[in-house]
Amino acid sequence: MRPFVGPVVASIKHVFNEIHYEMVRKLAEGGMGVVYEAHQLGAGNFKKVVAVKLIREEYSAIEEFQKNFIGEARLVADLIHTSIVQTYHLGQIGGQYFMVMEFVRGVNLEVFIEKHRALGRRVPVEIAVFIVSRIARGLAYAHQKHDSEGRHLNIVHRDIGPKNILMAYEGDVKLTDFGIAKALDLMYNEEGKVIAGKDEYLSPEQASYAITDARADLFPLGIVLTELLLGRNVFRSADRSQSRRNILNMPIPVFGKIRPDIDPKLEAIIAKALTRDRDKRYQSAYEMLTDLEMYLYSDRYGPTIEKLGVYIKELFGIVEPGSVVPFAPKTATSVSRP
Repeated sequence: MRPFVGPVVASIKHVFNEIHYEMVRKLAEGGMGVVYEAHQLGAGNFKKVVAVKLIREEYSAIEEFQKNFIGEARLVADLIHTSIVQTYHLGQIGGQYFMVMEFVRGVNLEVFIEKHRALGRRVPVEIAVFIVSRIARGLAYAHQKHDSEGRHLNIVHRDIGPKNILMAYEGDVKLTDFGIAKALDLMYNEEGKVIAGKDEYLSPEQASYAITDARADLFPLGIVLTELLLGRNVFRSADRSQSRRNILNMPIPVFGKIRPDIDPKLEAIIAKALTRDRDKRYQSAYEMLTDLEMYLYSDRYGPTIEKLGVYIKELFGIVEPGSVVPFAPKTATSVSRP
């Protein structure tokens, strides 16, 4: 793996080397931050692969962005769950804040979906449901989180989408990027004035500038499930405002008519997740998780983390040195590109 180069990057590398982080390469860029792969160095040739998230340089001096970045770090510091990317440290150097986070060696869900499209394959139904069930598990934990004084944090992620769902080659599924989340006393937000989130992954509450609660994360989780199953987001339009109008008004398809192996039980789960009236939607991530797991395991031996890991490695042609594949994954259904 080659270290990244360039004057800005070289400067970052020099500064971080002074605090025992060896920057390796840029992993991703978002609206507010840039994420790098790095090595945390310690005594006795200790080296740990981590991810380092920085406020983008053009925003680093803006107080609002600093406040949100610090709020995100404080929020996720105590979110310790197998389905949420762990945050280890918040630091500041040269006037710039950075977060040190768990490094997930794998792909995000957007890349996973695009790979299936490129191969003309569909994600197997059970694999799609399993992935979403793991995120529902992480959301159930986050939504119920209390602080050290026993106060409910009222966390709402508000940015559920394929880019923010990471999958390790070993099969772990993790939610990341709480950068626009809202939570008690921790996060800056102006609900009612601005829309937080990506237009094609909003809940109806977000799309209509309403005040959100945890149920707002379950509608986009339903969108992610249908995108995994169909290979496309049915609400997405080239025009952002049209995507929002689709979220609010477009007739919800009968997904079993688009993909026949979506059975009535799964159709009912999707329909409840995509109910626009939040009082009739799933009332908690735990409730949605229960239905997803009942679907997967009530009458058969369903997918596991290990099975998902084998599937991902087969899909991307990942061969670990000295590894032995214990079983062959099911071949996904071949389809034409949507």
